[in-house]
Amino acid sequence: MTRLYAEVIGDPIAHSKSPLIHNFWLAKLGIDAEYRACHVRPDELEDYFTRRRGDTEWRGCNVTMPHKQAVLDFVDARGWSVGKLDAANCVVRTGTGLEAHNTDGAGVCDGLSRVSSDLWSVCLIGAGGAAVAAREELDAICGDDLRLVARDKAKAERFIDEFSFESRWFAFDEVANAMRDANGVINASPLGMTGRPAMPEPVLDALALTSAESFVFDMVYAPLETDLLKRAKALKRQRVDGLVMLVGQAAAAFEMFFGQPAPREHDGKLRALLTA
Repeated sequence: MTRLYAEVIGDPIAHSKSPLIHNFWLAKLGIDAEYRACHVRPDELEDYFTRRRGDTEWRGCNVTMPHKQAVLDFVDARGWSVGKLDAANCVVRTGTGLEAHNTDGAGVCDGLSRVSSDLWSVCLIGAGGAAVAAREELDAICGDDLRLVARDKAKAERFIDEFSFESRWFAFDEVANAMRDANGVINASPLGMTGRPAMPEPVLDALALTSAESFVFDMVYAPLETDLLKRAKALKRQRVDGLVMLVGQAAAAFEMFFGQPAPREHDGKLRALLTA
């Protein structure tokens, strides 16, 4: 008898930590199921979903780059979390077909729950999908001042038009003004990620201008200790790393796949495995 399973798809996929996370939780809960990684190229995406629809043991998949938007063409419904993100990182089999979700918001919420600062003034770096997820969370809990640091002015202006409170765009050469007296900094860009451009030095230097009680939340998890977090540590700022968001995203998907909440009481041991 075959086992129920879920998986993560992407191109590339070998680097994914999702199998370790989900299989750790499955073992802790004693669920007879498994979680896999499946390499799916863009030209294979349609065939992948055709085959999985016919596999009754398949519970769904997490979706990573470069499929987060293309996957929406192969589902029957979109959950509310897809909303303004127009991208999905999770597809779940339901009684009526395949439904797309985005658990980025759950990951952002997990990260923000770790800080003690009041979120009255936040500097957000990036205007892509992860930044939109952060925007949706901040729109509900942030005070009245968001400073967006992004390269593309037109994209940034469209981004901030969606906020219900005061928000401003800053180019990277204005980052000192964006961070001045801010009580939170969130990096929702790939800057600093392995294989991507480094976080610009002016951004690192501008951290010194933030409030002494501020936090720095870097969504990048490879490397885990980014240059941004190293500088935050030197400045004695509160820090939240990308693993927090990664595990928060995964927990939301796990419950949809397997019908039980992830056993978050074991987060300490899971983190040790992820950083070994």
